[in-house]
Amino acid sequence: MVIASTALSACSGAGGGGTSSDGKTVNVLMVNNPQMLDIQKLTAENFTKETGIKVNYTVLPENDVRDKISQEFSSQAGQYDVATISNFEVPSYAKNNWLAPLDDYVAEDTAFDQDDVLGSMTKSLTAEDGKLYAEPFYGESSFLMYRKDVFQAKGLTMPEKPTWQQVADLAAKADNAQPGMRGICLRGLPGWGEVFAPLTTVVNTFGGTWFEKDWTPKVNAPEFVEATNFYVNLVRSHGESGAPQAGFTECLNNMQQGKVAMWYDATSAAGSLESSDSPIAGKVGYVEAPVVKTKSSGWLYTWAWAIQKASKRQDNAWKFISWASSKKYEELVGNELGWARVPAGKRQSLYDNPKYQDAAAAFYEVTDLAITNADPENPGVQPRPAPGIQFVGIPEFTDLGTQVSQEVSAAIAGRQSVKEALDKGQDLAQKVADKYK
Repeated sequence: MVIASTALSACSGAGGGGTSSDGKTVNVLMVNNPQMLDIQKLTAENFTKETGIKVNYTVLPENDVRDKISQEFSSQAGQYDVATISNFEVPSYAKNNWLAPLDDYVAEDTAFDQDDVLGSMTKSLTAEDGKLYAEPFYGESSFLMYRKDVFQAKGLTMPEKPTWQQVADLAAKADNAQPGMRGICLRGLPGWGEVFAPLTTVVNTFGGTWFEKDWTPKVNAPEFVEATNFYVNLVRSHGESGAPQAGFTECLNNMQQGKVAMWYDATSAAGSLESSDSPIAGKVGYVEAPVVKTKSSGWLYTWAWAIQKASKRQDNAWKFISWASSKKYEELVGNELGWARVPAGKRQSLYDNPKYQDAAAAFYEVTDLAITNADPENPGVQPRPAPGIQFVGIPEFTDLGTQVSQEVSAAIAGRQSVKEALDKGQDLAQKVADKYK
């Protein structure tokens, strides 16, 4: 992964936290996903030109940015004014008083139109105290992407609502459909938000869970083991090369470069796959997340903008957020970069927009369905002690999920068995459970 730090019209170094004499700056720390790279290109000529506010971006891969944001916000260093956090962090960050509430800004900024933001997104970014602490840049669920042309050439048919066993069978048949092509891409990179994002949805639909309602850990229970064995065997047998180090970005590259025939991951990927500069635009089909025992299994997630409580430039920070999450910004991306690349999944008006519907015809309905069907309160076959589909909504999950993910990634690499990995995971989960019981 390339770690990029970019300053746009900045008078202090990118992410340097410097203050200019007129205070017209804002320091933004964000993940290096495609939508964030797009906003870098558009900021100086639009936001800065309109407001005079210079934006210093620091852009890092997902695991790195999570660590840096956690360190920055927990210390309240004030170096960064805005950061991309998710619906996972909002409850605990708000409880720890690390975030500035946005309600007053929203009330005064009527042009922002909070009512247009999807209810599931607003709810997921509202803390227990009833205050709103972040605004979505884009929202996502998960679904299965596949090469329609490859399937047609091989005489393969993708069900509208596939099971995981059907996906495994199709992956075997799609192997080497084109020279060097593998059947599927699945994340194997360690990280609670990397390999365990898709894998936990597989665990859910196989009937497993991290914890039962009473906090009994179930990481090495038969259902969790069966799901993880399935996932590990599938990626080892028919997955991408270098799977133990493949995250979202690597799988996106593999899909675009024709190295894989299928990919199960975030719905937000579709905008990149269908972009005018994508070599496979128009060749990809999209269907609901595969299931086993549940009706649906797609996750619910948003990369959202939040203001650090210690920021000395909160007004500037809100102006940036108001622009970055606005209908106006979506129009800008649509007109400048193409409507398929608009950061979607957050505003109803976008899904009602004929221009977007036309550009995103291949995937927008499936995406909307996936986000609507996602149920963080009830994602599996048994009651849970905390909300979350692809994560457990407790602060300890960042460490727990990451440690267990390292063991699973080692199993993908063939260095240990799944059972060995999950037995270690069970011990780690028990320590977390002991805090809550």
